Amino acid sequence: MKLGMVGLGRMGGNMTERLRRAGHEVQTYDRSGSGTAQSLAELVDQLEAPRAVWVMVPAGDPTEETVRELVERLGEGDVIVDGGNSNWNDGKRRAAAAAEKGIRFLDVGVSGGIWGLKEGYCLMAGGEADAVKVLEPAFETLAPQDGWAHVGPSGAGHYVKMIHNGIEYGLMQAYAEGFELMHHSEYEIDLAAVSGIWRYGSVVRSWLLDLLHESFAEHGSDLGDIGSYVEDSGEGRWTITEAIDRAVPAPVISAALFARFASRDDVNFAAKVAAALRNQFGGHAVRAVEKAESHPEQV
Repeated sequence: MKLGMVGLGRMGGNMTERLRRAGHEVQTYDRSGSGTAQSLAELVDQLEAPRAVWVMVPAGDPTEETVRELVERLGEGDVIVDGGNSNWNDGKRRAAAAAEKGIRFLDVGVSGGIWGLKEGYCLMAGGEADAVKVLEPAFETLAPQDGWAHVGPSGAGHYVKMIHNGIEYGLMQAYAEGFELMHHSEYEIDLAAVSGIWRYGSVVRSWLLDLLHESFAEHGSDLGDIGSYVEDSGEGRWTITEAIDRAVPAPVISAALFARFASRDDVNFAAKVAAALRNQFGGHAVRAVEKAESHPEQV
């Protein structure tokens, strides 16, 4: 099929390449000027009706502005796909706005990261079935076998992707805690070897474990050149907010998100408070702050 791709970053660029390798004709636009088009208007002109334009730009204002302009420039029967990490409520709103002009809108959760070009992308599509049918050839190419599904109406694709990422937070934190415990144990455990053997036959084997093993191979068993700051993309927060709104307990995902917050404190003030209180009520000794020059990695 012929379609347009907006955004040629780590995801959009590789998705475009995977589509082209399978024979699809992909016209592209990127703000860097590296696409086949130098503007969204030119991209739309490079496509034939019914047009399909896939948007892979950062969530928030970049996606909002891109979708708004596409709605202005596309026509009845055309399809817009938002494949970024947008909030599902934004997907529902954008679908309604597009529908006023007869434009169809799909929100598609995309998972695969930098490995998607080789391994394929898991796709979670939300929107009307007729629009999904239009993009089905692209979905079949981008996803590995049995790796995509139409999960529901507008908003459902990004909703499912949000939950997917919340689960990912919990899985990553479980691995992190387990390997930290082995790192601090009385034994000289080869963490790279452990991550290697757990990939075969173990009940905890997973692609995340494969990637962890690759990290140990690249950076050493102490991961010495990797900083401890862990970012979050926002979907973990949305997942917890939804859990609160639905009164659904989600302690593992919540704890995993809070652990990411804790990773960003060079000096943990909460720990200072706890130490001060122990000193006050029990006379427990407190440790003096060590000088920065004794820990140059903290400077």
